[in-house]
Amino acid sequence: LDIINTEGTNEVKSLLGGNYFSNPKPSRLIQFIANLVRDNSIVLDFFSGSATTAHAVMQLNAEDGGSRRCISIQLPEATDEQSEAYKAGYANIAEISKERIRRAGKKILDDNAGKESIENLDIGFRILKIDSTNMKDVYYTPDALKQADMLDLASNIKEDRTSEDLLFQVMLDWGLELSLPIERKTIAGKEVFYVAGNSLVACFDDLTFDVVDEVAKDHPLRFVSAEKAIHLDHDKTNIKERFKQLSPDTEVKFL
Repeated sequence: LDIINTEGTNEVKSLLGGNYFSNPKPSRLIQFIANLVRDNSIVLDFFSGSATTAHAVMQLNAEDGGSRRCISIQLPEATDEQSEAYKAGYANIAEISKERIRRAGKKILDDNAGKESIENLDIGFRILKIDSTNMKDVYYTPDALKQADMLDLASNIKEDRTSEDLLFQVMLDWGLELSLPIERKTIAGKEVFYVAGNSLVACFDDLTFDVVDEVAKDHPLRFVSAEKAIHLDHDKTNIKERFKQLSPDTEVKFL
């Protein structure tokens, strides 16, 4: 392969408008390597950098109709304050990676606009960050609870966590792929998440029986909510009983 070091640099500069990396890998090289394995493989890049691997995988899928997927891992390593990248608004390398994927995906679609089925090319990606658990210690070690701690335990979920945070924790707990499609719906005025159709349904808003009745019509395999979403202790039992009546195979869980 006639691949030179400057090719990767020029590629990044063309996409992002600046010279943000020293001799990044050319996407052609990664395409060659990725093409040695099956066209539905998962390609893992532990040091994403300028996201050449993600770019190469999308490009290769566009060329041969493959369904390869890519996992790119990059620490949010700070950029030098004197660097072009920092001056362009990229506070860390991970931000450059994300923008490269966005622009590369759009360019691939534009370059292949007349190609059959190009509209089905998957250029989307999901950003996940490693963090501590969403749950307070009492969730895992209730025996360690002291009476003095009671005022802090109106909820066993940390106060700064969003519904999406809780949803992804549940997906991990149940062994569901984090890349599965997620649809956000409004049911009886409440936000409800549907993961992979009816594989998992989650509602972390105030949970009403109107929501339960509508969700049960879809016969989800799993339903999850939170203790904070119900107002009375006996409501949890009643909700589980309602599911048993309307969708008996649904596994119900409360965080």
